[in-house]
Order: sequence, then C-alpha cells, then structure tokens
Amino acid sequence: MKDTVLVALAGNPNSGKTTLFNALTGLHHHVGNYPGVTVEKREGIRKQGAVDYHFVDLPGIYGLTAYSVDEVVARDFLLEEKPDVIINVLDSTNLERSLYTCLQFQELGIPVIGALNMSDEAEAQGIRINVTTLSSTLGIPFVKTVGSKGIGLEELCAAIEHADTNKQTKTIHYGSEVESQIQSLQTLLESDSDFVTHYPARFFAIKLLEKDNNVLEHLKKHPKAEQIKAAARQSIQWIEKHFGKYSEIIVSEQRYGYIHGAVVESVDTVKKPDFLITENIDKVIMNRFLALPIFVLVLWTVFQLTFAIGDYPMQWLETLFSWISDVLNEAIPSELEHVRSLIVDGIIAGVGGVLSFVPLIVILFFLLSLLEDLGYMARAAFATDKILHSFGLHGQSVFPMMLGFGCSVPAILASRTLKNPRDRILTVLITPLMSCGAKLPVHVLLAAAFFPEHAPTVVMILYAVGVVLSLLCALLLKKTVLRGDPTPFVMELPPYRAPTFKGLMWHVWEKTIAYVKKAGTIILASAILIWVITTFPQYELSGDEVAGFESAYLSENPDASADEIEAARETFKGTVALEQSYAGRLGHAIQPLFRPLGFDWKLATASVTGFAAKEVIVSTLGILYRVGTEEDEESIGLRESLAHDPALSPLVAFVFMLFTLIIPPCFAALATVKAEIGWKWLCFELVFLLVLGFVLGTLVYQIGRLI
Repeated sequence: MKDTVLVALAGNPNSGKTTLFNALTGLHHHVGNYPGVTVEKREGIRKQGAVDYHFVDLPGIYGLTAYSVDEVVARDFLLEEKPDVIINVLDSTNLERSLYTCLQFQELGIPVIGALNMSDEAEAQGIRINVTTLSSTLGIPFVKTVGSKGIGLEELCAAIEHADTNKQTKTIHYGSEVESQIQSLQTLLESDSDFVTHYPARFFAIKLLEKDNNVLEHLKKHPKAEQIKAAARQSIQWIEKHFGKYSEIIVSEQRYGYIHGAVVESVDTVKKPDFLITENIDKVIMNRFLALPIFVLVLWTVFQLTFAIGDYPMQWLETLFSWISDVLNEAIPSELEHVRSLIVDGIIAGVGGVLSFVPLIVILFFLLSLLEDLGYMARAAFATDKILHSFGLHGQSVFPMMLGFGCSVPAILASRTLKNPRDRILTVLITPLMSCGAKLPVHVLLAAAFFPEHAPTVVMILYAVGVVLSLLCALLLKKTVLRGDPTPFVMELPPYRAPTFKGLMWHVWEKTIAYVKKAGTIILASAILIWVITTFPQYELSGDEVAGFESAYLSENPDASADEIEAARETFKGTVALEQSYAGRLGHAIQPLFRPLGFDWKLATASVTGFAAKEVIVSTLGILYRVGTEEDEESIGLRESLAHDPALSPLVAFVFMLFTLIIPPCFAALATVKAEIGWKWLCFELVFLLVLGFVLGTLVYQIGRLI
C-alpha cells in the first residue's frame, strides 16, 4: 500500500457527492481551480493509519461523453491524472440511472468503488439493495453510505485500500455484435504502446463508436490515427446497418440493458410508500399558476429575514467600531497625528465599515444555502424557465443568476453547466447585473441613511431591478450579437432533503470567510491607499482664508457661540484640505463626467475606487465623510454623515445605488469572465455595462428632478 492514494469522487449531480466529500475530509480540504480553466476544484486529505487518502471532488456529471465545461474537466482529470481509485457516488434512491455513469468509469480500466449514498432514504422508501449481489454482478465493491451522517466512511476507506492493492477491474461486455467492433478498434489502438500507456484503449474504442469528438482530438497523438478513424467509420456503419439505429444509441441501450439486469437481480422494493413527501409538496410548489408567485414570495421572505435579523448585530458592530475609534483618538498622542489618522480615519473607518455588514452577509448566505440544500433551487429553475426562455435564456441560467445574489465569481463559474456556448456566454454577460453580496453594503448604507423607514423595501427594489435589467439585456443581446434560440431545458428534480447543520455551516463559513478575507486584504490595502490620497498633500489655510470663512459664517449665523464657531472653522479646514488632496483633485477632475447623474466629487471618487471591489465604495465613503470631524468629539456614524450632506438627496442616493448595481463588477469577477468566455467578450462586457450604467443613471436622475 502506498503512503498517498489519489481518490477521485465522481458521480451525478444531486447524489450527495460533496456532502460525502466533506464527511471524508472534515475541515482538511481547500478549494482551487483546475489548470487552464476556471472551474472550482475541491481537494482534501483523510489520514487512515499510515496512509494519506488524497480526495478530489470532481464536478457532477451524467456521463463521460463531455459537452459542458465541467464534464470536460471531470473526464480530462480521470484521463490525464489517472487516480488510483474512483469512488462513484450513487443516489441509492435512483440506482438504475446512477449506474450508467458507473459502467463508463469501469471502461477506463481504473479501480472503481460504488458508494451507495443516501442509503437511509432508499430504505425509508422501501428500496432494499443486496450489496453482495450487486458487487458480484458488476464486479466492483459497493458500500452503503450516508454522507450527511458519516455512515459507511470506515468501510469505504477499507474498500479503497483493497481496490488500490489489487488493481482489479471487471470488463463489462455489451453483446457479441457490439463487442466484435470494440475489439477490432481496441486492437488497432493497442498497436502503439506509448498511446495505450496514457489512454485506455477499450474506453477510446467505445467512445469512437459513440462518435465522441473529444476522443478524436486525443486520437491525433496516435501514429495510426487516420487508419483508426476509417476503421471506426466502418464499425459505426456496420452497427447502424445491423441494428437499424444510431451506434451511440446502441451503446447506450447495451449499457442500460446490463444495468437493468443487475438492478433486477440485486434490488427489491419491499413496500411502496402510500405517498411521497416530495410529490405532495411539488403539487403546490410546481403548480403552473402558483410556482412563480411562490418563488417571488420565497425571495421576498429571504430579504425580509435578512434585514429583520441582521439589523441589530450590524448596529452593534457599527457602535463597536465607533467606540474603538473614540478610544484610539484619546489614546494615541497628538504628536503621532498621522498614525492616529491612518488607524482611525483610514483603517477603522474603511475596513470597519465593511465588516459591519458581515451579519447581513452571513444571514443571506445561510438562507440561500438552506434553499439549495432543501432542493428548492431546482424548482426555482423550473418555475422561471418559461420566463427566461422568452428573454432568450436557458432555464438553467437561473442558477448562476441566483448565485449572483451571493458573489459574481461562483455565479459566473456556475454557467459552465450550460452545454450550449451561446447560452453560456449570454448567462455570463448578464450575471454581474445581479446584486451581489459586495453591493449589499452600499445599498444598505444609503438606504438606511436616506430611506430609514423603508430601507428593506428599497434594497429589495434594487435586487428586483437587477433581475429585470438582466432579462432585458438578455433579450437585447439575443436580438443583436447573440442571435439564436436557447436549447431545451431538461433537468432532474432532486427529492426534498432535510439540510444538515454541519453542511449549512460549512457553506456559510466558506462564503463569509471569503468576504472577511477580502476585507483584510483588498479592502485594507484600498483603505490605506484612499487614506493616503485623501490626506496628502497637506494644505494649510492662510489667515485671510480663515478670516473670510469666519466672516461669512457669522453673517449667516450671528448668534453662534464660540464653540460653534470653532467647530465650523475646523470642519471648514478639513473640507478644504480634503478638496486639495490627491483624492479631491481627482474627484473634481472627473466630476463633470458624473454631473449628469447628480454626483458630487466624493461620489465620483467612490465610484472609481469601487472598480477594485464594490465594498471599497463603503470604505471610500467612510474615509471621505470622516475627514474634518473633531478629534475630541464622539464619532458620528457614516449614515448620519451622509444624511446631513447637503450635496446628497434621496434621489441622488438611489441613482448612486443603481449606478453601483450596473457598472462592471470587481476585478476578480472580470478575471473570471475573461477565463470563461475570453478577452473579446470581457471588453464587450466592460463597455456595455459602463454605457448602460451612465445612460440609465442619467435618465433616472434627470427624470427624477423633473418629477
């Protein structure tokens, strides 16, 4: 037995594969990307005695004939990386369908173990699987598991050890007629020892009969490639003439015939439940008249709960950071004025403002993860399919769009499940219009400052605007640069399942920690940079400038006390110093570009800094609106500072939120767009969203002024 065993976890979507992976690896796993493509890869280690099992969680697939990006990634990993063992995670409640992929894994010649996952649900439905008979029929070991409860993990590891030691695989025969053609192609492929060292000959022979284009690309490495292609064409013609059907259909039927026989021998349905919970719920949830209203109600409930529960801890964090600022203002001596300003006005005002929104992010991610684990997300796709189709989108586009409420990066990555390149490009282009978690702090901050009585409603309106805009833009692109019809939407509805607390917490932890890490890296660096450009070069007012201000102030406030005059003088000094800083000069330089939207130089500056990450907008505003406050005065909240700025109004605040919603997403999301659909579409996305943001923002502001 080796010290390290590479194990690939593969199987159909909704088979509980990732849950089993989490149970096997615990907290000892990390997330990365496969080389060359932006597809999420989960890897983890489980120590079992003296052996390290290195698990890789592959994207969910229905077969090894690859169409979508994730299917290509899964197959290429199995072909190129050659894991020691494949664990095929099967849904025990739908065994016959799950075994179709299992047979294809066996064709690779790699030891395969069948993990009969969710076996408790199968038994609850009266499905009894004879593991011994099934193992004997297919020639591979099967282990009953329940990933959500950690059942069967030790047995699974024991099976891995045995499979890796023996390296035995059983060849599944698909009938004499088909086998004769497979064998002739396999013999030709095996004529080059170097080729078959890297690629399994039987697997390639079968894929040639299935007319798999990806295999033809790999076949170019074979010295007899043209001869093999010609032989494959002859074999296909012979099979199709003999059976009267397409060869790929014949291969599929032979697999299902073998599977059906195995299931008949090894599976017994002891009792049929009088009713299934899933079917009864779906009679309401999937009703053609109720499905869409229920979907809207679910989302409305999510946002209401997010604000109702998250508002108090958010206020507590704001109070905490305000208290820390006051303490540090008093603790750091005046001799270290720049150090104190950097910490209080830069780091705490910038990073603290972003971290105050963590409670809202946690609650939103928790509720969305809850819907996903319950099985509702698939129903949402069906509920919105007809509407999405009318706008030129594929029904499955709803997954990236809903993921966009959390973060644009995984949302864009989720578009890889779409098989049609046109559908995938269109989905990637419109997904950034969804209001992600990074935009949420901006919306909440301004909504609370200018619409305090209706803040949740205003934020929900912005989320709805993002959805409507994405649909309208999809329709526009469908009629212009991305002409064509979306492919039909075919998808399995998983049964409703009770989420596990551990699973939910892990989803929330992954997403929240990414948000916090961004606050500690990108946001922190941005906050320090913004502090520098708002502080330097330092500007000292002349005596004439101060006297002129005091004279003008007294003429407007003749009854002002000495303390009020002093406070006004300090605020004036801070404001002038800020306007003379690098940030002030930049803001005034670009303000004419933003004037049609009603933005002053501060909002213009914040809009530019937000290109790095939308949370930086909050950091920028936090720094800009705290400059000029008295050092010995108790810090006022950013909401109050914004609300009392005469340059801002509810209309301007709404336009700013709308503009933030539309303009191009953060650098990380743009990099993902480039990786998924290329430079050409990235440039198109940048120009399209910028023009849309400026045009729509200008229209709303100018019409709002008239009203």
